[in-house]
Amino acid sequence: MAFRKNNTYKYESGKTFKLSRSGIDSFIKCQRCFYLNKVGNIKDIGMPGFSLNSAHDDLMKKELDIYREKGEAHPYMESLKRNLIPFKHEKMEDWRNNFKGVTYHHKKTDLIIDFTIPKCTLEVLKIASKLKKKVVIGTTGFSRSQESQIKKYSKKIPILKAGNMSLGVNLLMYLTEIASKSLNENYLSKIFEVHHKHKKDYPSGTALMLGKGIADGKGKNLNSLIGKKFLNKKSFPYGKKINFNSVRKGEVVGEHEVKFSSGKEIITLNHEAFDRALYSEGALTAAKWLMNKKSGLYSMRDVLNFK
Repeated sequence: MAFRKNNTYKYESGKTFKLSRSGIDSFIKCQRCFYLNKVGNIKDIGMPGFSLNSAHDDLMKKELDIYREKGEAHPYMESLKRNLIPFKHEKMEDWRNNFKGVTYHHKKTDLIIDFTIPKCTLEVLKIASKLKKKVVIGTTGFSRSQESQIKKYSKKIPILKAGNMSLGVNLLMYLTEIASKSLNENYLSKIFEVHHKHKKDYPSGTALMLGKGIADGKGKNLNSLIGKKFLNKKSFPYGKKINFNSVRKGEVVGEHEVKFSSGKEIITLNHEAFDRALYSEGALTAAKWLMNKKSGLYSMRDVLNFK
């Protein structure tokens, strides 16, 4: 047995005693052991596994350090015909320390790329505004109030926000605006989009961006033109406002289609993505563009210099 240093239960204190999940697990396995642990200030002697693992880890590090200094591959690596020389760096001791770990600040960048969820994005912006860091936002699904908060943060730091980082999709948005501006009021419009089954929000941020393109082309506010929002419908109608149909299935990367109909003809603009790498490539393009910008709220349209 071994004595505990703290976290023992004292009835006379009158204070609520908090239990961890491991404490509950201990109670289920052995109530007597649990009582001795929490009240008697005694705990079971743990298994020696961790000590053995630590000793083994320490020995392995020391052996690799020998070859690190020599600049040679370890014999075991050579036996596998791998010329892998242990990496050498002045901060190696800090990096292998559990309580320090790997930290690296690239001063030339000072930029955050965020693809999370709205709640998390706002926390990122809160920190970024204090540290004066630039932010590229690829997250979608923001509410109107959250959009307003993003605008407030953009007065303090440069923010580039896009519902889709694909250069192709942003070109589609531009073409959608041109089409909307060119066509008269006799043309009704609707937007169809498909994404993987894990996507939570609908319509997608991209679909709403395309809707904004239609609204901008008509010189109107998107909120005043949003019609019905359908989910997983095989077909859906045109309307006086912009109707949306979102489909969630399989692992589809992304499909978007904008249709304009006069009843006599239909004009279709569409984009299909096959590889998610295009989103990261677009985000990096946006990040490079944002580096020298002042505080403000930007979009991929600014990056691509669409007038």
